[in-house]
Amino acid sequence: MIISTGTASGKSLAYLTPAIASCLGGGTVLYLTPTKALAADQLRGLRELRITQLRAACFDGDTPFEERTWVRQHANYVLTNPDMLHRSILPRHAQWSSFFRRLRMVVVDECHGYRGVFGSHVAQILRRLRRACARYNSRPTFVLASATASEPGVFATRLTGLEMDEVTVDASPKGSTTIALWEPPLTELRGEGGAPVRRTATAEAADLLADLVLADVRTLAFVRSRRGAETVALSARAKLADVAFSISPPFPVTPSTFPAPSGSPATPTAPSNPSQPRIDAPPPPAPMTLSGPPGTPSEHHPETTEPTAPGSPHGPLTWALPEPPDPDLAELPNKIAAYRAGYLAEDRRLLEKALRAGTIMGLATTNALELGVDVSGLDAVLITGWPGTRASLWQQAGRAGRDGQDALAVLIARDDPLDTYLVHHPDALFGQPVEAIVLDPGNPYVLGPHLCAAAAEIPLTEDDLPIFGPTTSNVLADLVEQGLLRRRPAGWFWTRRERATDLADIRGGGGSPIQVVEASTGRLLGSVDEPSAHTTVHTGAVYLHQGETFLVELLDLDAGVALVTSANPDYSTFARDVTDISILSTERSQSLGPGTLHFGEVEVTRQVVSYLKRRLQSGEMLGDEPLELPPRTLRTRAVWWTLPASAVAPLAEAGIDLGGAAHAAEHASIGLLPLFATCDRWDIGGVSTELHADTGLLTVFVYDGHEGGAGFAERGYARAIDWLTATREAITSCECERGCPSCIQSPKCGNGNEPLDKRGAIRLLNTLLLESP
Repeated sequence: MIISTGTASGKSLAYLTPAIASCLGGGTVLYLTPTKALAADQLRGLRELRITQLRAACFDGDTPFEERTWVRQHANYVLTNPDMLHRSILPRHAQWSSFFRRLRMVVVDECHGYRGVFGSHVAQILRRLRRACARYNSRPTFVLASATASEPGVFATRLTGLEMDEVTVDASPKGSTTIALWEPPLTELRGEGGAPVRRTATAEAADLLADLVLADVRTLAFVRSRRGAETVALSARAKLADVAFSISPPFPVTPSTFPAPSGSPATPTAPSNPSQPRIDAPPPPAPMTLSGPPGTPSEHHPETTEPTAPGSPHGPLTWALPEPPDPDLAELPNKIAAYRAGYLAEDRRLLEKALRAGTIMGLATTNALELGVDVSGLDAVLITGWPGTRASLWQQAGRAGRDGQDALAVLIARDDPLDTYLVHHPDALFGQPVEAIVLDPGNPYVLGPHLCAAAAEIPLTEDDLPIFGPTTSNVLADLVEQGLLRRRPAGWFWTRRERATDLADIRGGGGSPIQVVEASTGRLLGSVDEPSAHTTVHTGAVYLHQGETFLVELLDLDAGVALVTSANPDYSTFARDVTDISILSTERSQSLGPGTLHFGEVEVTRQVVSYLKRRLQSGEMLGDEPLELPPRTLRTRAVWWTLPASAVAPLAEAGIDLGGAAHAAEHASIGLLPLFATCDRWDIGGVSTELHADTGLLTVFVYDGHEGGAGFAERGYARAIDWLTATREAITSCECERGCPSCIQSPKCGNGNEPLDKRGAIRLLNTLLLESP
């Protein structure tokens, strides 16, 4: 069954009760979570129950080797993740035989996190788990939990391959959440083509985080990347250090002399409690939208220049500021920290504990704390840039107010078409269902490696084929032909010495990881999956690790190493590539206005050719440096549309640059697809041309950036009219004249965002959608 109710609605209690009962009855329970943080949080809660018969333990990459034997032999409630299940538990199932024989329940928590290629891998891992259980004559109940799964029963069936009942009624009490949509202001700086540049979302987040912590508001700031989380924390700490210095003795720390955040004078308001003074939060630099909780109507105030409090549309937001108990403000910056994957386990646990205790008032984090971790007592959440899906938005917003209190959540828009569209079209967020979760367990590039892993665990037989899906027979034949499996009368066998599990990189894109090494000391800092290395650790890239900044001196793909040197640049780097695409097969087609919409298999050749330098605080472009990296070939799936010459001729006669119009439409449509498919713009790519060699027509492609496809392009094909209509609206509503990063410019364009024609893109999409110009 799947339990799909809101955040903090008691889902954990719903599965904990029967799970613990199973343990008390002599059975065992396997708990799966996408993140180590959630497993550690669940373990803490289980131990607080103080039930002696409950032997709960984590089994993940942080578990010391000397403890792993004890877990296998004695634990009856094992908390782990799909990675450990894939690489350690299932390949060594014989060592877990006692655990599997008594397995009564498998809990798959925060299951909406299993989407796209990662979700497809997890779906096959769960099928391998079912085979292992059958080997030991156990048939555990699968219980899935998610606060934000669309069509939960259908999704859960696709994930596990089992029929599912669903629980969706939520009667839990909740406080109200005020949602603010915050758009950073345009600066005087100019980017590519003279386009205006907005202040960066991370700079805005750092300012807001510092202001909220200064006002004693316990806040979690979600940032899209590890580097971004570190940057926000460092910037916010620096701002608090400035404030602490400016108000340190000899000036007394009193309400009358405590300045407003950001250094602007505070406007006193009458406090409800004389001992609890209040200050105004600084006005935002641009219009914002305030709305009630999800599902309630929203109101847009384009003329408003200050955030407004609920019930007081013309007054400034105010925060209660207790008088600091300690006049020594030197510790003020230490109230903010960063949290992300890559930290040592003990460091992460200390940060979680400090946030719960209130020692830390502000935490800048990646989505590592998005899922289910009990960080009750939070007052506000900052979401730096659209998190990719409505599901993630409500999941992150739900981190605040978890004890039933009222809360504030602020979505800070990046300079991106989708973020800009949402700020100006709040109806696309509020009152809308969360997206359908896209995954494709039958993707041969996913299924093949897991069939090899399954055969290595237990030889495959004809009876196993239905478990893995209808395409299994064809994929097995290919694996035999490649020499990866051997067919015998008893079934299919893995006969190689290598570990079969190494064939499936469930979170990456394949290939051996690139080791990141400090050149001066030889210290291993971390690793990057091989496909991402071209864009993240290329020569000249800025690499951030646990608050330290490094510059990549050399990327050696043959040796699998990137050499880095400690540095402190005031810029970030973004890789750019050029792309060629050819059509291999067309699976589906349909008419779309005067044109045609297609979905099928394509081959994409990409080559990173340069990287941009952008100043951290302002986003100003400092340069475009060339790179020499080998091309990469990708067989994937794409959605594309074509327009005949008769439809585009009037546009050409009107002086429209057809190539620039198609290019602009491609960029904007890539930016808007994440609104309709559970993906990020970095999961997909695009190509546009006035005359494509395979179609002979003006063609715009959007493709999945994963081998074999991930279902994103297919979702775009199914929602094409809604998707392309939103694309046109995003371009039309942008306030720039000729195009900017908020509408048609792309941060990863290999052509330097040239040519682009904003007016032409609108006319082109109007033609496709049969709208008058």
